[in-house]
Amino acid sequence: MIQILTTGGTIDKVYFDANSAFETGDSLLPELLRDANIRDGYKIRELMRKDSLELTDDDRATILAAVRASESERIVITHGTDTMAQTAQVLKVLTDRTIVLTGAMQPARMRRTDAVFNIGFAWAAAQLLPPGVYIAMNGEVFEAGAVRKNLEAQKFERMPEPD
Repeated sequence: MIQILTTGGTIDKVYFDANSAFETGDSLLPELLRDANIRDGYKIRELMRKDSLELTDDDRATILAAVRASESERIVITHGTDTMAQTAQVLKVLTDRTIVLTGAMQPARMRRTDAVFNIGFAWAAAQLLPPGVYIAMNGEVFEAGAVRKNLEAQKFERMPEPD
């Protein structure tokens, strides 16, 4: 059984035309899982509905506590992309399970979103990877602590090795 924890982020953004802004709304995760043809073998728990730029150290402690409390050895966390690497770093203390963070560059409610692909990819990664903390985005897997979001290119990339 894979535990899926939701925290908000772009994947769950809703566009409000009246004020021309995006806000984090109800998670579309059950629909995304169906679209990815994932029908069972998981349980979902919503932790929060926040843009990742609004996540605090207390929020990351809540995520860490939820992972620790989970009975599952394999966990997928939906998370905003801007601070996903920071949360992954916090979770690195957990070495006894496979934890995969994923999200989307475009909201799941948009026609051209990477959400369904990323959810399916994270699902597969959580089943196949050994214990550790990973980010699975756009067809690539990165280990926690060795990844960053390239804002200009709008993608995740491995951090250069220190000299």
